Amino acid sequence: MATLVKCTLGPRLYRIYRRGEVAGHEYEANALERHSDTVVKWVNVMWNLTWYFSPGVGFFLYRRGYFTVDGLISIARFAGTVFIILFSAVCVRGIGRVTNEEYRKFLKILHEAQKNKSLESRRSLAQYDFQFKAWPVDFRWDEVESDERKPIVTRQVKQKKLIDRVKGLPCQVVSYILVHTFGRRLIYPGSVSVLSAAVGPMLLQGRTKQVEEYNGQRAKLLARDGNSIDTMFIDRRNKEEQFSNGNTLVVCCEGNAGFYEIGCTCTPVEGGYSVLGWNHPGFAGSTGVPFPESEANAVDVVMQYAINKLGFQVENIIIFAWSIGGFTASLAAKNYPDVRAVILDATFDDLVPLAVARMPDSLRGVIIRGIRDYVNLNIADQLSQYSGPLRLIRRTRDEIITTDEHDVASNRGNDLLVKVLKQRYPKLITNESLSVLKAWLSASDQITQLSILSSVEVDESECFQILQSYAEENSASFPMLIGDDLEDDTKMKLLLFLATKYLSDFDSTHCTPLPASQFAMPWMLDEEFVIYDGQDEDQ
Repeated sequence: MATLVKCTLGPRLYRIYRRGEVAGHEYEANALERHSDTVVKWVNVMWNLTWYFSPGVGFFLYRRGYFTVDGLISIARFAGTVFIILFSAVCVRGIGRVTNEEYRKFLKILHEAQKNKSLESRRSLAQYDFQFKAWPVDFRWDEVESDERKPIVTRQVKQKKLIDRVKGLPCQVVSYILVHTFGRRLIYPGSVSVLSAAVGPMLLQGRTKQVEEYNGQRAKLLARDGNSIDTMFIDRRNKEEQFSNGNTLVVCCEGNAGFYEIGCTCTPVEGGYSVLGWNHPGFAGSTGVPFPESEANAVDVVMQYAINKLGFQVENIIIFAWSIGGFTASLAAKNYPDVRAVILDATFDDLVPLAVARMPDSLRGVIIRGIRDYVNLNIADQLSQYSGPLRLIRRTRDEIITTDEHDVASNRGNDLLVKVLKQRYPKLITNESLSVLKAWLSASDQITQLSILSSVEVDESECFQILQSYAEENSASFPMLIGDDLEDDTKMKLLLFLATKYLSDFDSTHCTPLPASQFAMPWMLDEEFVIYDGQDEDQ
């Protein structure tokens, strides 16, 4: 009976991974488990759809007269019938699992790993792919709370006066409802369980490749807020003969519908780096909801896991993000300023302009209020507190982070670059230099860009010598106050030169995977040497 209960309450088993010469294979459920589990899945899908469309369902029931005593009794009877069907299906599924030797073997290994945290039990469990909720915790946020070097995760929230809060209460209530219903799901569609279920087979295929081909190590991290974060680590250390970049770890921050199984982790993996991917709260195996505080706690425990459990020095960590992942990447960069580099692909500066451009003008005030109060993804503000090597990759045919579709001039990556340059080189910003910079950013093709650089007479050698001379006499730290004694034409040249070093164009749309050839180290001026695309000048 005890075994039956455990099998009934146990997680779904998906795959048994390859072990040495033994080929991996999908878990083969018997007829009892397979058919009953199908019923459970469909009931779960219908419940989620009903919950998502509950306002419409409620209105339909009201129009049909179900909000009466007799109507409520009918609804209760229907719900009771569904519960009996669901309960019966779960029990039959448990019986099917009991009669499956492979599932019983897995369940024994799972319970052993949950009780015993030995390395051997974890290795045995890692041979299986199953529902992540049953995976034992591998690392907790409070394991390093006593470490004085551990930075504190903070997000600046502007406090409003009491009278302003009272006056804005009606708008705040409306914005709260909008954000916490469909708004959050539009911003992070990957957190919608129906979507996760739809891409489930692709996620399983991606994990299988990462584990069986790249020896990936899956782990569950427990964040400060109690959320479980699903991660995958691919270790290439001490394999210089195969992977020259293996001793560098790339921590990947995915987009709003991206998962580490099929997301931007593929780029550094192809580049031969060690890679740590993780899923946002509420995505696939990770629990919770992807609001900013949960995102902050998630990326913090991921970074602490990389440093304290996996053993990487901060100086050997690159933070790489795609699209909305720039929020957690910039937050991590702010809290871990000594990382080797930050590379942002198809990332914007602020969520508000993008949201306003896609919603009715009548909702403009409510949208701005809701985003600022609940999902304030202001990447530029956080990135301004990071002064290390930085590279921005702009998609020239991006249709997602543009306010005017396919118009490169409206790409919010342009605004991110401008804000970065303003923060790092404030004295180079004049009305004239900024106008020329925006013209260069608005150019629709490379020929036009080169024409603008030529008309301004940008000479890389000359610009570098000016910057290097200033750094030697003063400092290369940011903000770099070069420009007080320079002519306006020289400021213009330096600003365009710096723009070409910080920004790289990739001719593609938003969701095209970034080739490994585009994953290059940022340019950075230092007092003693210059880094061009990851190579020292004297090399």
